Amino acid sequence: MNTVKTPEEIVSMRTGGKKLGLILKELLSMSTIGVNLLNIEKHAKGRIQEVGGLPSFTTVEGYPFVTCLCINEEVVHGMPRDYILRDGDILTIDIGMIYQGLHTDTAWTKKVGSGNENNRFLNIGETALIKAIESAVSGHRVGDISNAIQTTIEAAGYHVVADLTGHGVGRVLHEEPMIPEYVRGDMSRTPLLVSGMTLAIEVIYAMGQGSICYKSDDGWTLESKDRSLTATFEHTIAIGEAKSEVLTVREI
Repeated sequence: MNTVKTPEEIVSMRTGGKKLGLILKELLSMSTIGVNLLNIEKHAKGRIQEVGGLPSFTTVEGYPFVTCLCINEEVVHGMPRDYILRDGDILTIDIGMIYQGLHTDTAWTKKVGSGNENNRFLNIGETALIKAIESAVSGHRVGDISNAIQTTIEAAGYHVVADLTGHGVGRVLHEEPMIPEYVRGDMSRTPLLVSGMTLAIEVIYAMGQGSICYKSDDGWTLESKDRSLTATFEHTIAIGEAKSEVLTVREI
């Protein structure tokens, strides 16, 4: 599906994205030592309803939750469950919302507790997302986004998760184009970016090799094969001529 949106659709996505960004901010703030993942899911579900939205993730066949919550080596699609956050855990919260019929999608990883351990690992992901968004302007290509992610992560000594991608977003949760975490083939042959496209840019990477496997028989949770720490940073953006707009913006 073409991801170019009308100006009216982008207004709706901007409004919904801001609401979603603030919900994610609340979820990150409440994710402290001793908090149960089920309480994070409960709060997210209630807040989506309160702001007049609908959960995006329940539109994926078979997935019953409004969030994906990943701990430490878990990469994506972690199902909320009865788990109490511990000091030093690495938590990724991924959440999507439909507002006025249009989806936005965002995710962020935080360290639970204090201390300097793993700060560099997480800071690199935030930097990679900033660079990826800066490269995502009209006239550039999907390969430019992938290159920004890959070079930033690999220069720091980490590895992208090559089996996963960002994606277009809007009228449905997952639209074309797919946005790989690394450059696949000739960059000039990757999809062209044009104004009005809306994309969910995701930086998904691991402290180890970046290969993944299913963690259990739940059919959803993916983890790093070497059980190294992982992180994800994601914003929904609207492509512009000179600069793109972050639609899921929030105060950090």
